Amino acid sequence: MTFTGVGLHTGRETKMELRPAEDGAGITFVRTDLEGEPEVPVSPNYIKTRERRTCLHHGKAEVFTVEHVLAALAALQIDNVEVHIDGEEVPGMDGSAKEFAAKIRDAGVKEQRAPRRRYKVREPVYVQDGDASLVALPGSGSLTIDYNLDFPDGVGELSEQRQTVRFEMDAQRFVDEIADARTFVFEHEVEQLVAAGLGKGANYQNTLVVGPQGVKENEFRKQDELARHKVLDLLGDLSLLATDLDAHIIATRSGHGLNMKLVQEVRQLMEDDEMRGEVAHDTGLEIREIINLLPHRYPFLLIDRVIELDGYRRAVGIKNVTINEPFFQGHWPGEPIMPGVLQLEAMAQLSGVLLLRKLENTGKLAVLWSIDKVKLRGAVTPGDQLRIEVDTIRAKPKLGHVQARCKVAGQLVAEAQFKFTLIDA
Repeated sequence: MTFTGVGLHTGRETKMELRPAEDGAGITFVRTDLEGEPEVPVSPNYIKTRERRTCLHHGKAEVFTVEHVLAALAALQIDNVEVHIDGEEVPGMDGSAKEFAAKIRDAGVKEQRAPRRRYKVREPVYVQDGDASLVALPGSGSLTIDYNLDFPDGVGELSEQRQTVRFEMDAQRFVDEIADARTFVFEHEVEQLVAAGLGKGANYQNTLVVGPQGVKENEFRKQDELARHKVLDLLGDLSLLATDLDAHIIATRSGHGLNMKLVQEVRQLMEDDEMRGEVAHDTGLEIREIINLLPHRYPFLLIDRVIELDGYRRAVGIKNVTINEPFFQGHWPGEPIMPGVLQLEAMAQLSGVLLLRKLENTGKLAVLWSIDKVKLRGAVTPGDQLRIEVDTIRAKPKLGHVQARCKVAGQLVAEAQFKFTLIDA
């Protein structure tokens, strides 16, 4: 399905096409207007701070104002899709997710075999910025959002009002209650936005301008449309976690910046659970499954377990570093430190796991072609647990390009980019 429209901030017309992706691929934006058509995965790892909109950035490519289409995809439970776009900003349409949701529903959904990812918030998570706040509490089996919007001073009659909306995640309720809520700006903010070079594509049809006398040149679709649009934005931002959330979220005057802080905090909780081994079996690989994919064997197999697999775009593995490692006998035995080249090897091995999972690569070998942008940032010593993260930059039938990192206790100790040639075994 195709969407064409003007970006709310750039004012430039863009064309965006949603294409089905293979099982486990996740959601990825593809910049068709740039050389090589670089991909920007939907993930907290690629968040870039931008004023008044959600932006994702990967390499030389970025795409922003993604929150409305992502909210529609999340609410309608679309997991795997390629979003081909010929510009940097998603079409603004009428300032809501109404058309996105309608066309996606009309196109229909194809069931795939991989289970949907799900994460249950087990402890409160709280973020605050001035008088804006967000708290994520343990839920009761699904995602519930309570949004409280207090109007600022200087908005006339509306300044005495408070809009409160409760939304429980459900596809039909999203279409009926949230999708058509349009973006808005307060009249006293307009000059500031123009001075910042924003809102070039905004008009009275796609943006509600709220002033002392109410909404200029327009009418509310719902009495509490402003708070409903805030729920829409929050749903789109939470979708960056690429998982169904079981949580009760209470929001007060929050915007994209604070939403991103909550996303990062929840992401950290997810990583902490993984490190404790609290991860569903179907999202990872045990050692026997790793051996079936890789030709490496002890003492040169440097992955103990894969604790997360997000389609073909991300993998997380662990290596428990013990004093019994054979390389410690000859590498600074008086002050044992894991060699940096073996950290690189561990990252390369996990990259191979990620690339070789694809059905089309069955029976192939991932042969290392190049290593770039290597940085060794910290020592790894006996007793450490090495967390290895790999994200796909590009995966072609005969070529794999990935970004990889190693962490210990949350601190980055090594990173590099790898390219592989995939050959027949």
